[in-house]
Amino acid sequence: MPPSPLEQQRASRIADNKRRMQELGLEEAANGVKERAAAAEKPVQKRKRGGDAEDAAPAEPPRRSGRQRKEVSYTEPRLADVLASAPAEPEREPLPAYDPPAGPPAAQVAPSFDASEGKRDSKGRLVFDGHPDFRPNLTPKQVIQAGSFGGIYFNPVGGKPGILGKSVAISHKEFPADWFEGLPAKAYRARIYTMGRNKYGVKAGQDQAFWEEKGWIDPQDPRGWFQWYCRFYTGRRSKDDERQISRWKGVVGEKGRWVRALVNKIIRSNKRWDDATVSPVIRQTLLHWAFELTEDEFERMVNEVL
Repeated sequence: MPPSPLEQQRASRIADNKRRMQELGLEEAANGVKERAAAAEKPVQKRKRGGDAEDAAPAEPPRRSGRQRKEVSYTEPRLADVLASAPAEPEREPLPAYDPPAGPPAAQVAPSFDASEGKRDSKGRLVFDGHPDFRPNLTPKQVIQAGSFGGIYFNPVGGKPGILGKSVAISHKEFPADWFEGLPAKAYRARIYTMGRNKYGVKAGQDQAFWEEKGWIDPQDPRGWFQWYCRFYTGRRSKDDERQISRWKGVVGEKGRWVRALVNKIIRSNKRWDDATVSPVIRQTLLHWAFELTEDEFERMVNEVL
């Protein structure tokens, strides 16, 4: 069947266009465009498991940002690593060393303050006149009796020599005897740190030299925050109180980073607030800062803070 007049006209126009492109030298360029278009439409052949097929390379490499991407880690950092990265405190005028008053510890207790139990609010947190933001829920006695600091905190000459230039002396006799009642000496003034002496059976915290390097230690209380707390609890007040209370707030205050971390871990693990298998290291750390997570504190954090 002969072509129709319309088909003949179309064939004639195609032949004319081809001839013109040859005359202008554009035929090879047109063929290249067609080949690239065909390659782009061709589906990428994926490598099959156990097969010989090769992955088809894209026509052009993908564009990448010039900015360096931050490496993402899906593992939680160790508490020791987080503490090691904490910024050092700015230099300040050191306070003189503190000489405990002579006489029995009971004479050191400030009037109107019951050092055996302390004043507590409706949620069981301790109350200190003039310091409304300082609300630990454990007394020094409770911290010691629970099992803390690997049993070495009150070693008479414990601690590695650090910036202060010598081992730091401390005596448990400065404080009321009932704080240590019923405990063997190795539970609070041993020479070697033992994890089994801690309530949660894990190691938590750094050594004396590390504390000093970070600028956290003042000659007034060379054993650090807990020594300050023991003396504060028994009635001493000093120029270092606000700094030490501020440090406590950063750990276990209303928005303390470590108590929030513990609550978040409990929620993610879908376990009870008192399940000690959830972050025992953080729980031991909080204990050293005179704080234990209670059901009331857990509910408060969930409802008011998180």
